[in-house]
Amino acid sequence: MTLSTIDPKTALLIVDLQKGIAGTDHPVIDAVVDRSARLAGAFRAAGQTVVLINVAGAPGGRTESNRGAAPVQRPAGWTELRPELERDADDVLITKHSWGAFHGTDLDAQLRERGVTQVFVTGIATSKGVESTARGAHEHGYHVVLVTDAMFDRDSRAHESAIELIFPQLGEVTTTAEVLDRLG
Repeated sequence: MTLSTIDPKTALLIVDLQKGIAGTDHPVIDAVVDRSARLAGAFRAAGQTVVLINVAGAPGGRTESNRGAAPVQRPAGWTELRPELERDADDVLITKHSWGAFHGTDLDAQLRERGVTQVFVTGIATSKGVESTARGAHEHGYHVVLVTDAMFDRDSRAHESAIELIFPQLGEVTTTAEVLDRLG
């Protein structure tokens, strides 16, 4: 895991670190939030773009897991970002209604407007929101970097599969420490 380069215009995409998903008192989730917050601070200090992504719903398609299920009612505050991320006025906020942050949002337009060519991705869940967003970034032609120690999935098999099999096909794989070191 060695990061080849950081492009002049890059963005950090933080996926679904919101109270309804990452709001539990879980040591691994808290570590992911902490690492993502540290990365966000470093990206901001370097004058780079930080994109905070939350999810406010799901696409309406029927799946094996939701067949016959009643619509989900989310509690108040479910979409609120974890406060540790310290949202800045210059950050981009993307609210999505599917796993991937590129589908049905203006994320690509926001990144292109800023001249971004490379994206670093962190968040929850590795095999859903993170992987879908990374796939979208790859398909849109961005250089994708996946910060694997700043992501989590409740399904450890899905997490490992994404990191070991999928992510090397989508981009570069690295750690928080390496990114922080490279950003200086």
